[in-house]
Amino acid sequence: MKSDEYWIEKLNLLKHPEGGYFREIYRSHELIDAASLPLRYGGKRAFSTSIYFLLKSGEFSAFHRLKSDEIWHFYYGSPLILYMINNNGKLLKQLLGNNPDKNEHLQIVIEKGNWFAASVMKPASYSLMACSVSPGFDFLDFELAKKDELLKEYPQYYEVIVNYTLS
Repeated sequence: MKSDEYWIEKLNLLKHPEGGYFREIYRSHELIDAASLPLRYGGKRAFSTSIYFLLKSGEFSAFHRLKSDEIWHFYYGSPLILYMINNNGKLLKQLLGNNPDKNEHLQIVIEKGNWFAASVMKPASYSLMACSVSPGFDFLDFELAKKDELLKEYPQYYEVIVNYTLS
């Protein structure tokens, strides 16, 4: 198995604000004009975008949400646990990986507006994946959770929120 540093170097990955490492690999040259999008966007967006994303064990992707749906695609390494608090306030846990006999999924869809976070399942390992967003990702559509605010809204999920927020 190749090391996490191998992939970080070969794919030219950079630190991501939510945790982990990433590099955008695709951004559609075609744009959807603001008038054709829901008001939540406030401007034009690319049709779609895609990134490589690597998460090391011992690190996490902090709770955040997007204004668009996002699909996570598993590539290599250890399975990943995705935690989602959906728009109905229910905490969901799904496994991203390549072993369906262990209830792992090759792709997981995170619907717009859902809070979500992730961590690698196995110690001393990593998960390599891709994330696709449509309409395309823009940092204006990204909201990193604030621990106190998320705890106030969802106190029943204290442990997972404390473990997967940055501030």
